[in-house]
Amino acid sequence: MTEFLSQFSNLVWRDIIDIALVAVILYQILMWIKGTRAVQLVKGLLVLLAVSSFSEYFNFQTMTWMLDKVWTMLLVALPVVFQPELRRALEQIGNGRFLSMHPSSAGTEELKKMVEELIKCIQVLSQNQIGALIVLEKKTGIQEFVETGVKIDGVVSSEFLINIFIPKSPLHDGAVILRSDRVAAAGCFLPLSQDNRLQKDLGTRHRAGLGISEVSDAVVIIVSEETGIISTAQNGMLKRFHDEKSLRDLLKNEILVEKAAISFPAFRRFGGGGE
Repeated sequence: MTEFLSQFSNLVWRDIIDIALVAVILYQILMWIKGTRAVQLVKGLLVLLAVSSFSEYFNFQTMTWMLDKVWTMLLVALPVVFQPELRRALEQIGNGRFLSMHPSSAGTEELKKMVEELIKCIQVLSQNQIGALIVLEKKTGIQEFVETGVKIDGVVSSEFLINIFIPKSPLHDGAVILRSDRVAAAGCFLPLSQDNRLQKDLGTRHRAGLGISEVSDAVVIIVSEETGIISTAQNGMLKRFHDEKSLRDLLKNEILVEKAAISFPAFRRFGGGGE
């Protein structure tokens, strides 16, 4: 009896350690893809898995056959699709950051302060006709573009952002990417939009802003160097001639209301809005 209890005790501890290790690995994998577009791909795979299970349960032969072929293709395609994320994961393991802490999201007050600092900065840049390109990350992670620039991880302030975009400064040509209430990176390279409908007088800065909005849900603010006109890009759409009020309303709606909706899901359902 004593020998049996001893073996059972060892088995329980091994199981606990095994489960704990798997949980840590899964958590790290989720954190790795959290800041990338791979999150949307994972959601798509989960939907596809649910449809496959549904089809097999009800014995839909044609649907099951088709989905089997899709899964076969995905086995080849997934390593290609997830190549940036796989490379990033291996680099973090190699750098010894496997168990590194992940930053928590900012609260409502921090985001309100960030919005006001950002508006103050944009107004100064617009009045002085200093070109700028600022990307506010939302749900769709854009970590692959953060890595093209110089990582900063600094608190957003109008003075800091203005200094980044001063002409002839080292980082003024690229984009600044904001994550929550912090500057994630500056001098970042963004994909250019291929939309032929874009006005010919709009240059690379506007094409880059529109390009990142086509591949993510980010909110992009663009200040023209030639005219000082403030534009925003979102969901592949460019809106020009913003003033202080319209820009504040947009940012409050996209940043603060979005935060409230995540924290309190009923907020949006019952008509909560920006101030």
